[in-house]
Amino acid sequence: MAYSTKLSDSLHLLVFVATERDGDLSSAAIAKSLAANPSSVRQLMGRLRRAGLITSVTGHARPELARPAKDISMLDVYRAVEGDRPLLHLDTHTNPECGVGMNVQRVIGERFDDVQRAAEQAMSSVTLEQIIAQYRARIDAL
Repeated sequence: MAYSTKLSDSLHLLVFVATERDGDLSSAAIAKSLAANPSSVRQLMGRLRRAGLITSVTGHARPELARPAKDISMLDVYRAVEGDRPLLHLDTHTNPECGVGMNVQRVIGERFDDVQRAAEQAMSSVTLEQIIAQYRARIDAL
């Protein structure tokens, strides 16, 4: 089963942009930090740019945060890269002739909705500034 790492990769990208302002901010440099492909970095950057989280100019490796890190929440980043895609996904291929198969997915779906709301509420309280501060604290501790 494949799962998305767009949120963690995008947060990583934003921390890189915020903390390495005087360094190489090319998609190749960011991709090296992510152990990813530069084209996937450019795709993420495009989503972040369209969401108003970064500014960048095609052909110039100088992306910047579009607003202060304290004003960018994890939920902002999640919505920028995942849109309305939920965290959890139902198995829609259960047997429709089975009472359990037909009804348990509805119950599970309701619980998944509860989890989604709780996760989004938690993500809205985490800022990029907090993530950067924790990152710097770890670096300083080394």
